[in-house]
Amino acid sequence: MKVAICGAGNVGTFIAHDLAAAHHTVLVLEKDIELVSKLKPSPNIQWIGADACEVSALQKAGFDTVDVVVAATGDDEDNLVISLLAKQEFAVPRVVARVNHPENMWLFNESWGVDVSVSTPHLLSALVEEAVSVGSLVRLLQFGGGDARLVEVTLAEDSPASGSVIADLGLPRDATVVAVVRDRHVVVPRGDTILGPSDEVLVLVTADAEPQVHAILIGA
Repeated sequence: MKVAICGAGNVGTFIAHDLAAAHHTVLVLEKDIELVSKLKPSPNIQWIGADACEVSALQKAGFDTVDVVVAATGDDEDNLVISLLAKQEFAVPRVVARVNHPENMWLFNESWGVDVSVSTPHLLSALVEEAVSVGSLVRLLQFGGGDARLVEVTLAEDSPASGSVIADLGLPRDATVVAVVRDRHVVVPRGDTILGPSDEVLVLVTADAEPQVHAILIGA
C-alpha cells in the first residue's frame, strides 16, 4: 500500500515509521524545509519538502498513485484543504484527517473529502467512557463523512441482548456487529454467537439506526 502523509510533526512522523515498519511505501510532505533537512533517511519513507495545500506539489509527489492520504498537520484548515484536494483532484480512495480542535469536528465530512476523521480529545473521551461505562453506548470513531460510526456497548446484566444469539437480535439493516470482546479476547461474530453480560459489542451503525441498536443492546 502506498500512503501519503501530510505533516512531519510528531504525529506524522510516528505514523510514517509505523507504516514503513509494516512494509508500506510512505511519502511524507512537510512545508518546513528546515525540518525536512533534519529528518533521517529511513527505508520505505520518502521525505518531501513541499506545501501539501498546493496542487502542483501534490502532482509532483505523485498523489494520483497513492492509496491513502493522511492529513496530519497541526492546522485544521490545512488538513481540510489537503483532504479536499486529495479527493477531488486526485480521486484518492481513502482520506484520513486529523482534527486538532474538537469544535471543528463537524467540518470534517465527505463535503471536504474526508472519509475518516480522528479527533484525539474525542477519542480519549470515548476510551475513558468505554473503560468505565457498562450499559452505555460509546461512540468510538466516525466514518463515511460522519454518517456511519463505530460504537461500543458493554452489556449489563439486565441487557435485553444478554443470552441472545446475534441472528435473533433484530438489528436494523444499517447496523452490523463487527466484533465481540470477551475476557480480553476478540470473538469474530457469527449469527449463532451468543452474547452475555460484560461482553463488549462493537457495532458499525448509521446515525439513523443507532437508536434501534441502543434499544436492542441497552433497552429503552
